[in-house]
Amino acid sequence: MADRLTVDRRDFLRLAGLGGVVFASSLGPWGHALAAAGEDFSFVQMSDTHWGFEGPKYNPEAKTTLRRAVTAVNALPHQPDFIVFTGDLTHTTNDDAERRRRLEEFKAIAGELTVKDVKFIPGEHDAGLDAGAVYRSVFGNPTFSFEHKGVHFVTIDNVSDPTGAIGDTQLQWLQADLAKLAKDQPIVVFTHRPLFDLYPQWDWATKDGAKALAILTPFENVTVFYGHIHQQHHQMTGRIAHHSAESLIFPQPAPGSQPKRAPIPWDPAHPYRGLGFRTSEDKSGVLSITEKDIA
Repeated sequence: MADRLTVDRRDFLRLAGLGGVVFASSLGPWGHALAAAGEDFSFVQMSDTHWGFEGPKYNPEAKTTLRRAVTAVNALPHQPDFIVFTGDLTHTTNDDAERRRRLEEFKAIAGELTVKDVKFIPGEHDAGLDAGAVYRSVFGNPTFSFEHKGVHFVTIDNVSDPTGAIGDTQLQWLQADLAKLAKDQPIVVFTHRPLFDLYPQWDWATKDGAKALAILTPFENVTVFYGHIHQQHHQMTGRIAHHSAESLIFPQPAPGSQPKRAPIPWDPAHPYRGLGFRTSEDKSGVLSITEKDIA
């Protein structure tokens, strides 16, 4: 099943979270110049796979869901330039050896993606119990930046600190990384938790996220993609657009919609409802955004 939405490029920023795949030529006023130069590109955001999760009530097919997602992305008619997993690659465990095993298994399965430029950041399930020690040994530094066809991409680790903070060291790195950029430089940020206070009672916030937003605010074209909340959510903080991704294991309820946070139970009549990824396709200046499930 797929829901398709077609929008003009100038409307893309407002609707970017419905995609999960971003065309560079659609990320602001600078995009038209990129489009004229043939510089359109796309990426896929996948999130919250929770490899190692067991819970028939919430996903009786947890052992195969990640592989289904890989197969679905590999079947896309137009492959993205790169893929980003935005955290909770694995499900939490107190056993360091088991955490390593799950991370390595996850990495091997992700290695079956046709697109080989795959980037990873951790979630609290991967890194919160050991300050990211095992994660770093498998995937390397979770904080990095890179350029792609005129866009500056940044990752922010807001999970390795057990308090849910980014931390002064990383904030200083972010400040220095962006210092060389012009204020109209397009910037895309990947992180796991939301940088704004979405619903702190459910840990849907970043302790010092406001400091990161203060560093990003002077820039005119900033979009943040995050995971963690297992559903689509779209928020503006000033001129910064924030878009969350659905999970690839189980959906979560809307913020504050029930007394306690708990996964939404599996519906046998509608398997994989609320799970998936998004793709986008640009043809003749029209952007088609499609939400796909992983069945």
